Amino acid sequence: MLRAKNKTGLVFFPAFDWAISPTHPEREERLLYTQDQVFEEGLLDIEGIVELKPDVVTPEDIKRTHFCVPDPHGVCTESHFISAGGAKTIGKAVMDKTIDRGFALVRPPGHHANRVVHGARGFCNINIEAIMIEYLRSAYGVDRVAIVDTDCHHGDGTQDIYWHDPDTLFISIHQDGRTLYPGSGFLKEFGGPNAVGSTINIPLPPETSDDGFLYAIEHAVLPILDDFKPDLIINSAGQDNHYSDPITNMNFSARGYAQLTEMLKADIAVLEGGYAIEGALPYVNAGIIMAMAGLDYGNLREPDFDPDYLQQTPETSKKITRVCEDAIKLWQNRNELKAALRSNSGCNVRNRQIFYDTDNILERQNEEICVCDDCAGTLRIESSSNYGKSVLAVHIPRKACAACIKKGEEWYEKADIMQFDQVFLQDRPSDTYRVK
Repeated sequence: MLRAKNKTGLVFFPAFDWAISPTHPEREERLLYTQDQVFEEGLLDIEGIVELKPDVVTPEDIKRTHFCVPDPHGVCTESHFISAGGAKTIGKAVMDKTIDRGFALVRPPGHHANRVVHGARGFCNINIEAIMIEYLRSAYGVDRVAIVDTDCHHGDGTQDIYWHDPDTLFISIHQDGRTLYPGSGFLKEFGGPNAVGSTINIPLPPETSDDGFLYAIEHAVLPILDDFKPDLIINSAGQDNHYSDPITNMNFSARGYAQLTEMLKADIAVLEGGYAIEGALPYVNAGIIMAMAGLDYGNLREPDFDPDYLQQTPETSKKITRVCEDAIKLWQNRNELKAALRSNSGCNVRNRQIFYDTDNILERQNEEICVCDDCAGTLRIESSSNYGKSVLAVHIPRKACAACIKKGEEWYEKADIMQFDQVFLQDRPSDTYRVK
């Protein structure tokens, strides 16, 4: 009998009742074809590959990660609670050691959802990986986590949530933001003043093929992971780098995805994008599952795969080499960059405008972080939208020092409730959430 080397758990949730529109690329068929392929190939008949049923996250789970305006039920459907719950189910199973690795094949996706949520952007309402991670930290005491986002689009929401967290390494490999939504994810985006270098972006040129992606994994991602030494590795497993994807411009194959998965050795994979519903997703997902389980994927091949046609140019290879070299230099020089970035004022401020392309919302943010040598720093965000909602959101980080706890409580207690529609306090040391 064929046996998996690594006991691997799968969660399927196609979200039958949720779609942006019946013909939108983000719809239930994304997973239905994959389920058919998994059943037809007999993957669930292999000893050591098991299907788990998704749990449902609670509003409290979401509030560890997000400030939802006005609240989680105001920005989520039931499908969002179950999608995040599918990731949570896999995370719990890995931590309980009932499986070695797990893959949450769920939708809606999540990696474009920021810490503050007024609505949907990039097809994402809440960040399902981040909700899972913060649950595991609360329930199991997980500390250092690495997230490797291999979606073709930059994971700007995950980057935003962990921008100030030195215990979370976020690496995003994606198509160059000058050529694709959301237009971000450049090397100069390397984390806030208390977490410089904890964000690493590797923007790849259009038409990068298997060779380029696997080069980036070997020469940039793995050395940084080895240095960071995470307790858990999470793969935001977007599949829209595939050569047949209708909304991107890359040349990655299903076998390439399987090789990437084998090299990365992630504990948990969570599905993100991928919109070639028939031509790519069944093959890519099968490859990821086989690689996670430690099975031979040598015969995996799309019917129309032509490696000669998809080969990247020498100029593309040179660009990828330079990007990887620059990413490694940034990681190695992070302490010097941190010293240069910090100001003498005790606080660091950034102002942003964020467009919610899915819901046509424009958000304006004024963010202030306490520059701190002892913790990730308390965070204060003033946020307003063109829908008229204005909020103040205060985040006290998980391992906050006494001074930052005091500052966060002062910001919350002294907030003028006449100035804002809502005032939030996300107090991670006490795992509580307050609203006024």
